[in-house]
Amino acid sequence: MLEFGRGYLINKIWASFILIGITYAFLTGRTEVINNEIISCGSTSLELFLAMFPMMILWSGIMNIAKKAGILDFLSKCMRPLFKIIFPEIDQNDETLGYIASNLTINMLGIHNASTPFGLKAMKCMQEKNKDKKTATRSMITFLVLNTSGVTLVATDILAVRKMYGSTCPTDLILVTMIATIINTILALLMDRFLWKVSKKNELS
Repeated sequence: MLEFGRGYLINKIWASFILIGITYAFLTGRTEVINNEIISCGSTSLELFLAMFPMMILWSGIMNIAKKAGILDFLSKCMRPLFKIIFPEIDQNDETLGYIASNLTINMLGIHNASTPFGLKAMKCMQEKNKDKKTATRSMITFLVLNTSGVTLVATDILAVRKMYGSTCPTDLILVTMIATIINTILALLMDRFLWKVSKKNELS
């Protein structure tokens, strides 16, 4: 549910970008730009894949070692008190909180694909406890917000792209990325809380 909703929205956004670009090219008489991009996009995509694939393998391997060594479980336990504050409706001993902690902790380390199973399990657990199956609960919405805008300590995809295009120091954006995602997450949580309070007031009025 989480990944489907996010993927559906992203597909709509990219489809809109493509349609706008093609329309603009026809209106301005620059169709040759579209043709050139269609011809070159295949090789560019392959280069991007080859640049990102080794780094993703490396970090996935590191995360696998960290998981077997119990490091990820330790980090998740450390994060549980914080997530308990963010998700007050979920019981402290509920396994859902553990899945949420694991998902967001792995996301912080930039291995988004590895965090997907934990995210799906967390949403499944919350949906099972949801009285209204057609409406997302407050915790489900907050989790989706955090999963989309969460803090990223190591942005592996950005590092791979920068390395692909010849950056002499692809890691020099790590601090900027951390600060930007921290601010982004704080603002997203504040907006989430604000909209929730507004919806509660509307229900009572």
